[in-house]
Amino acid sequence: MIFMIARHIPMRSIRKSDFVELVDYLTDEQEKSERVGDVTITNCHSDRPDVAAIEVVNTQGKNTRARSDKTFHLLVSFPAGETPDATILRAIEKRLCEGLGFGEHQRVSVVHSDTDNLHIHIAINKIHPARYTIHEPYYSHKALAALCEKLENEYGLSHDNHQAKHTRSENHAADMERHAGIESLIGWIKRECIDQIKAAQSWEGLHKVMQENDLLLHERGNGLVITAKDGTTIKASSLGRDLSKKQLESRFGVLVPSSEKMATERPFKSYEQKPLRSRVDTVELYARYKNETEGMTDTRKQELKRLVDHKNRNIEDAKRSGRLKRAALKLIGGSRFEKRFLYAGISKSLKDDIFKINQRYINERQAVYDKHKRRSWADWLKAMAIKGDPEALNALRGREMAHGLKGDTVSGSGWQSTHKLRTVQDNITKKGTVIYRVGRTIIRDDGQRLKVSRGVTQTSLQAVLVMAIERYGKHIKVNGTDDFKEQVVQAAAAAKLPITFDDPTLDRRRQELMIITIKELNNEQRNRRTDRGRTHRASNGGTRLRTSRINDTVAGESRPGGRTVLPERFSIKPNIGRVGRKPPPESQNRLRRLSELGVVRIASRSEVLLSGNVPGVMEQQRTQPDNRLRRDILGAGTITPGQ
Repeated sequence: MIFMIARHIPMRSIRKSDFVELVDYLTDEQEKSERVGDVTITNCHSDRPDVAAIEVVNTQGKNTRARSDKTFHLLVSFPAGETPDATILRAIEKRLCEGLGFGEHQRVSVVHSDTDNLHIHIAINKIHPARYTIHEPYYSHKALAALCEKLENEYGLSHDNHQAKHTRSENHAADMERHAGIESLIGWIKRECIDQIKAAQSWEGLHKVMQENDLLLHERGNGLVITAKDGTTIKASSLGRDLSKKQLESRFGVLVPSSEKMATERPFKSYEQKPLRSRVDTVELYARYKNETEGMTDTRKQELKRLVDHKNRNIEDAKRSGRLKRAALKLIGGSRFEKRFLYAGISKSLKDDIFKINQRYINERQAVYDKHKRRSWADWLKAMAIKGDPEALNALRGREMAHGLKGDTVSGSGWQSTHKLRTVQDNITKKGTVIYRVGRTIIRDDGQRLKVSRGVTQTSLQAVLVMAIERYGKHIKVNGTDDFKEQVVQAAAAAKLPITFDDPTLDRRRQELMIITIKELNNEQRNRRTDRGRTHRASNGGTRLRTSRINDTVAGESRPGGRTVLPERFSIKPNIGRVGRKPPPESQNRLRRLSELGVVRIASRSEVLLSGNVPGVMEQQRTQPDNRLRRDILGAGTITPGQ
């Protein structure tokens, strides 16, 4: 099932909007093999993203009147497990941009696959490259919903209801919960007491429901807000339009504040910022998270203070060294021009030293910020899982939003821990999916299933099967399309893997392919042995015939019993081995000559080749031994008479 979600991602601060930084982020691989996919540049002169970004900035500079954001960041996301091909992705990107009125505008599109959802980031220049006017789509969210529905019909994709179901605040709260993993106040109210709030029949009843849930409804500005015990505040209208001040006053009359007596009553339950419901216990992990985040600010301040002190000491040492050099220069004789030149060198050296000290401080300061950066609960779990914490990985996989891999997957019922396959962990998603790199193959693992991320080939399927054997044992389960199952069976038979499939039909197919593979292998080996035997017999026959008829050409020597002993230089050599083997030292770095071959030589044009000059076996030649073309192998013996 494929349906897409297209959303505009606005910048909260227009001052921080930067097209170059956005493109740098989109094209940054972040030391991952499975992140940046296809990069498409449209309506720019350059095909390099960094150069195209500079071109866009220059175009934006032509418009000096616009005060709004000149960059439009569009995100197109697909469900987990769905990967449309590159042609469909490019067509969707083009149609969405044209539908928003950006068909002639400059843009950079980047496909990302480092999360559980394949998605496209589109950075669009809202300034027209020829007219230098700004284009702002009218109600872009409605236009995107209509475009998505139209594209689903046109490309035969599964349909989704793109009509708005929630308010903007509700969508924002849902995004926060999904990315941070912490329950929002809006989400908590909707799960715990929204029905009671909407069922209230008066201001007093509404305030009572609020008090029972440790909430306070009060007036702020021209509207109503709801405040929790910890100070978290939301608009009352964010829970629904029927809870706005205007709607409530139309039902209950003029606003009546909450009484002090009601505020002293003990509430039944209270909102706390804690992890969303999970299938695993995260109490201890969340306690660790709170301890680390609470002490993080103080630790960061201490390390930054240490860096500043170290930088100031280094600068003072550099200045002291410069003063000593200038004092020493005063004591040294010399012309005025020479001293001026030396003073300039000392000054330049001091400036260079101070510049290096400041640059080193900037790098160290950034490292401290990165090390002690405040992370959300989900980001902290991901960081701990990447470091190898199994509890954090299980917590990610236990989140409600983690539904596991779908589509063409390989799994098993058993579990064993053998790690013979050389894998490199590329990344871990917020749903607990581990992305491995095996050679050029990318494998995703959700703890229960394995999946080839992209580029399904026989080699990649064999790598998945080997990993499945290490994880689940030799009894394997295959889910997906019939074509995928057939590919898996063929890969298992080609590699002769010692596995069985839980599907009897697949296992019978595997056995049939194994029998065919074994028969082909046996026939190939039999043919090789037959060819070697024929070559050996032909070589021996040719040697006996040649030594008996043309003894003047080949210096053979007959012995009683019909055996022929070849001279030492024609002794049979052992096999030289496979192609590409390193030759012995005496044969390296030179070409072999063919002057020892038995050929007919014509000395000059005046000579005629007569029948007497041709050996008697010329017309009935057999396979000749290749001893003369073989190299001697150091340490290898030759066949001696009697062997």
